[in-house]
Amino acid sequence: MTSLNQPPHAKPAIRSILVALMLAIFLGALDQTIVAVSIPAISAQFKDVSQLAWVISGYMVAMTVAVPIYGKLGDLYGRRRLMLFGMGLFTVASLFCGLAQNMEQLVLARIIQGIGAGGMISVSQAIIGDIIPPRERGRYQGYFSSMYAVASVAGPVLGGYMTEYLSWRWVFLINLPLGLVSWLIAYRTLVGLPVPQRKPNIDYLGTVLMIVGLTSLLLGITFIGQGHSWRDDQVLGLLVAAVVALVLFVWHERRTPEPLLPMHLFANRNAVLCWCTIFFTSFQAISLIVLLPLRYQSITGAGADSAALHLLPLAMGLPMGAYFAGRMTSVTGYYKPMILSGAILMPCSIAGMAFSAPSAELLSGVFMLLSGIAAGLQFPTSLVGAQNSVQQHDIGVATSTTNLFRSLGGAVGVALMSALLLALLHDSLLAPAGGQPLLGEGSSGNVLLDGLNAVQGPALASLRSELLMTFRHLLLVSAAISLLGLCAAIVMPNQVLRGRGDKAQ
Repeated sequence: MTSLNQPPHAKPAIRSILVALMLAIFLGALDQTIVAVSIPAISAQFKDVSQLAWVISGYMVAMTVAVPIYGKLGDLYGRRRLMLFGMGLFTVASLFCGLAQNMEQLVLARIIQGIGAGGMISVSQAIIGDIIPPRERGRYQGYFSSMYAVASVAGPVLGGYMTEYLSWRWVFLINLPLGLVSWLIAYRTLVGLPVPQRKPNIDYLGTVLMIVGLTSLLLGITFIGQGHSWRDDQVLGLLVAAVVALVLFVWHERRTPEPLLPMHLFANRNAVLCWCTIFFTSFQAISLIVLLPLRYQSITGAGADSAALHLLPLAMGLPMGAYFAGRMTSVTGYYKPMILSGAILMPCSIAGMAFSAPSAELLSGVFMLLSGIAAGLQFPTSLVGAQNSVQQHDIGVATSTTNLFRSLGGAVGVALMSALLLALLHDSLLAPAGGQPLLGEGSSGNVLLDGLNAVQGPALASLRSELLMTFRHLLLVSAAISLLGLCAAIVMPNQVLRGRGDKAQ
């Protein structure tokens, strides 16, 4: 293992590596948010709405499925070549996205781009596990968490500006210079990373089963979030296929000599609890990022630009919490206090948002800031805790599994809360405009906003008052779900981090 305790000639250039890794994290996270605002322009040019949702969903599904595969391959072949492959694939796919001539080409290129992004994000965090002792790792993971926060704010702003004044194609083409610079920096600085000496033995059957299982699960979850009933033949078929494939995957992994995802990791109580906390943290953070702008727009009548700025306190709180948690874990050697603090703060802050009107921007902003801090306290520390719980030869798999639970938490959070919102709206707001339902099968927040724009006078005020209560109930459900993450944090062992002579002991 390469670490900071080695002599200077044996160390990679830590700062240069961090620059390359942070750029990779930023690019992968940016493409989760920058594309959303360009969707209307893409739809207008290609005149095809049937596959429009998959411009975003295809990227997310591909990235999530690719993460654990990169983790295992990095353990077998070394992380440098996997990192360069992921960054190169992401950059080339970005070019194909920008040159796409129809919706099918764009969706295919986005899937390939997501496969590349899965490597960039997963391998970057595993590299930190290779070169930084666990005791110091929290503050570096805090820097990475800040990249997610910056991307969540910069994405809509950059995407809106480029779509308005240049073209939607520049949303993808901007990745070419950034990706090339990141690749060159990584190529020059990652030469000192350790390379495994054992002979690789790839688990091909396990890889296929995991791809089928996770893809079916994520597609089913995505359809439910888009308004389809879980009893639809298509959704039900996907969920059954996911269960069958994942059960076979677990059965196979317990018997193969070089498993893609070693099942003994799930016997590690501390690692499993860290994965649970990051799942519920991501559940809350990502669903709030998606739903709070819709809440703000629908209740106040503000535009999309104001809604993006409305998220600023949440985005600011995340790096603040991550930086503080990283520094404290480095100083004390313990990560559970930070995870537990964030897990306690999360339901309290979400409940505060539920009872504060979006128009009360100062009060609402304070609770959003606290929610961001709560997420920031848990994201890097949960990853560090999981890495600290496993042996060095499993650190890539542990890192990728952490990122898998993070991605699954976000996907499940958005799907479940969107489906719940649709259910609440169907129950209470069925026919306000022209005798037509405000929300129909497969409808989205855009339909909700279009329906509100068609209503005028006292009916609009009444509708917005009812929407305020609907979103209040939604946020209270979210706060209740976050208590599950608190339970995992409470029962988590208070282990000391390795590194710096374990002074905490």
